[in-house]
Amino acid sequence: MAHKCLALYSGTSNRELAEEVAKYLGIELGEIEIRRFSDGEIYARISKSVRGAEVYVIQSLGSRVNEYFMELLVIIDALKRASADEVTAVIPYYAYARQDRKTKSREPISAKLIANILTVAGASRVVTMDLHAGQIQGFFDIPVDNLTALPLFSRYFQDKNLKNPVVISPDIGGVTRARALAERLHTPLAIIYKRRPAPEVAEVEEIIGDVIERDVIICDDIITTGNTLFSAAKLLRERGARDIYAAVTHGILTNDAHKRLEESEIKELVVTNTIPIPVEKRVPRLTIISVGNLLGEAIKRISNKDSLSSLFD
Repeated sequence: MAHKCLALYSGTSNRELAEEVAKYLGIELGEIEIRRFSDGEIYARISKSVRGAEVYVIQSLGSRVNEYFMELLVIIDALKRASADEVTAVIPYYAYARQDRKTKSREPISAKLIANILTVAGASRVVTMDLHAGQIQGFFDIPVDNLTALPLFSRYFQDKNLKNPVVISPDIGGVTRARALAERLHTPLAIIYKRRPAPEVAEVEEIIGDVIERDVIICDDIITTGNTLFSAAKLLRERGARDIYAAVTHGILTNDAHKRLEESEIKELVVTNTIPIPVEKRVPRLTIISVGNLLGEAIKRISNKDSLSSLFD
């Protein structure tokens, strides 16, 4: 897409995805000199003039989240000080989203803090994907476009020829997301009720819905350690489910989750490339689908001042 005032840049967190977006748009990624000093400080310099430009910066916040976030802030600040007209932060995975409210006294609401810092740094818009809590959009005083991978998952599983499929929400909080996928696939919805005794530890207790002799698709937004997902799959197997699949937007995969996947009851875990997954974690049961074209189309429409509504279909 030719646009004399559109510029696309990338931090170091997900360069491969940024290159896919640039290819879709038909433009080159802008060059940024990014260095890290011996004490850990980050330096960024925009190589060419961006005066008056409409700039998009792609930076996911997985893996080394705090380092990548600071890098994004430094890049945004450099762009604004170079007189860029608008700077849109394209954050495929928005970190700290699970800290969206106080559940105990004296806790922070870190998702709101991240929103404040991005705005102060100079971001004029945020584009992200499958926020853990949709209400985080309300933490911003600038536009936020919360895209979803559900259309990609829907198309993928429509081609799988599953037997009597049912979509599973791994907890009560994920029902809205799972229901949306179930409606796209024209399948029933089942829900797993669980009690979480400690952070990142899930104790699965009961299934609401019928899974006997059905292929199931567990739908979630994030897999970190995999505890929730693997426990859910074990329970589903015990309750008579056939093949067990999982569709998860953000594959963080910490603590050898990729190895546990190969030993679990899950036949296939489908994630997106919002977070880059190292080659050593790309095990046979893991499938990665790209959101590059989706992000590219969103940027194109924002730049042309077109509606994004059909991207959710």
